[in-house]
Amino acid sequence: MAQIFFPEMKKKLAFGAMRLPMKDGQIDKAQVCDMVDAFIENGFNYFDTAHGYHDGLSETTLKECLTSRHDRSEYTLTNKLTEPYFNSKEEIRPFFEKQLAWCGVEYFDFYLMHALGRGNYDKFQRCEAFEVAQELKKEGKVKHVGLSFHDSADFLDKILTDHPEVEVVQIQFNYLDYEDDRVQSRKCYEVCKKHNKPILVMEPVKGGSLVNLSDEAKKVYDDLGDMSYASYAIRFVAGFDQIAMVLSGMSSIEQMNDNISYMKDFKPLSEKEMEAVQKVIRITKGLDLIPCTNCHYCIEENHCPMNIRIPDLFSCLNDKASLGSDIEKKYAEFTDGFGKASDCVKCGMCEAVCPQHLEIRDLLEKVAVAFE
Repeated sequence: MAQIFFPEMKKKLAFGAMRLPMKDGQIDKAQVCDMVDAFIENGFNYFDTAHGYHDGLSETTLKECLTSRHDRSEYTLTNKLTEPYFNSKEEIRPFFEKQLAWCGVEYFDFYLMHALGRGNYDKFQRCEAFEVAQELKKEGKVKHVGLSFHDSADFLDKILTDHPEVEVVQIQFNYLDYEDDRVQSRKCYEVCKKHNKPILVMEPVKGGSLVNLSDEAKKVYDDLGDMSYASYAIRFVAGFDQIAMVLSGMSSIEQMNDNISYMKDFKPLSEKEMEAVQKVIRITKGLDLIPCTNCHYCIEENHCPMNIRIPDLFSCLNDKASLGSDIEKKYAEFTDGFGKASDCVKCGMCEAVCPQHLEIRDLLEKVAVAFE
């Protein structure tokens, strides 16, 4: 029987509110309401947001589509303390109170120190963010305190040694990053296990790249049957014993229905399915694709002064490598009214916030060579 880390968590699939459905340039709230209802009706209850998602609109959308429409007992809600939104200990609590108001709740079930790594950990320490979070927990405004992490396993070990009070850790974990030297999914997993910390997983489908596979990789899964490509990625992750919850950034009711179909009564990958996953890993790694997860951190908060749609341009280069199709038209659409790859001024603001630690400036030069 699967281990139960938090009794309030139902099942093992979470609704991540970072990639909500869009319509005419706006969040499609009608569809979000339908998705929320379907999610809860099928026995799931874990929702995840942060203030930076959808330029601050993720939280208020959940207020409109979730918290104002469903009883508080029907859902658990996670929010995060993100580094750009505070500069002192005194600024943390007012920001937190705003988050409660934006989400329309009186407490968060989980509150995470967001996207910790070498670049911002000193600030969280200096501003006593962990201590403030513990105060909020004592007041009942937070039920559980955790962190989300984008760095090397040795640094995660340091943080968990410094802060044994952390109750849960969110890491990037998927079959393509499992042995990746940059992301270190397996090593971070082992650190969490060493410290006996339950794990929340982000990017199980790697921003959609484990769905948008090459024809050769797709055939491997197609030969197994008619399950979706996402199903193999999510079930791979959910099968690990230290993992309490798998976040999926579902962008349509169709994606949600697909996720529900195999996670409502979750079964780990069979030996044959695991062999197929390993084959897809070998095929995909052989293509040398840019490991961008389309999180958009690099272009939010005015991180690109040239208004370059960095994730979209990277997807063009990946598509050219994996699909071999003519996608110059797609590149033209992504640069219509926006910066081209060659417009990059090498400021490095994008690289400073990239969770994947990509050398974005150099990669944009590759994009420019391929399309310009």
